Amino acid sequence: MKSLVCSCIGLTLLACTAVNYAEVPIPAPGTSPRIDAIKKAGTLRVGVLANAPWLVENTTGGAEKWSGPAWLLAEEYAKRLGVKLEAVPVSHETKVPVLASNQVDISVTPLAETAERLKVVDFIIYSNTSVCMFGLASNPKFAQAKNVDDLNKPDITIAYYTGGGEEGWVKERFPKAQLRGVAGSGTAPVEEVMAKRADAVPINRVPWVAMGRKLKQLAVLPKENNCQNSMEKAAPVGIAIDKNQAAFLTWARAVEKEIEPKLKADEARVVETMQ
Repeated sequence: MKSLVCSCIGLTLLACTAVNYAEVPIPAPGTSPRIDAIKKAGTLRVGVLANAPWLVENTTGGAEKWSGPAWLLAEEYAKRLGVKLEAVPVSHETKVPVLASNQVDISVTPLAETAERLKVVDFIIYSNTSVCMFGLASNPKFAQAKNVDDLNKPDITIAYYTGGGEEGWVKERFPKAQLRGVAGSGTAPVEEVMAKRADAVPINRVPWVAMGRKLKQLAVLPKENNCQNSMEKAAPVGIAIDKNQAAFLTWARAVEKEIEPKLKADEARVVETMQ
């Protein structure tokens, strides 16, 4: 009987420890002005711009409008703070500036961590990314390229979204090429390649899988493993908050770390649907 009681007490203590670990304490009132403002408003405002597999928009009109690990993380924050979650549409040009202008509390559109962005925002990292380059397989300029280095030539035109995550990288990676910045949003300016206004366009390695299956006339670099082992522009991926919010940042990162397995599983699920 004594042994049974001790076992029960041990299990109870273990359960209590698990519960305590599973609930990262919310900063006390007065510790984080941002959290205080969110709770007072009753709403967590998050900037959204689709970028699979991290943030997926449902445009069919049914079920939930947003999904993916970035959205799961936003939902977790809102649930723990006891507030509603409000999606605020942003563009490639505004997805970072909306933080400083206090139009959103968190930018949950997937952002690659860069030195430039670290000057103005802090990141909660939950994944990683890299880039592929695609072009028309029938375009001799692209077809003759054996690797990404071969695209760094004066007779190659590379298009990219102005304000997009690849803009700075394209300018550094291809200083000899002709660069064409275009306005817009989405996965990649594929129409620039299709209309033959550009020879190559950068795209994240994950959405390339679906695009490559859909548009058979396209080819990709690096060629190995359909570009899934690319180390081009390899960088951490996360969501962002405005600078100088130490308590908010510490709490947000702790929550992410706690549910990280769930986020990784959801990313794998989305990637599987894109195959």
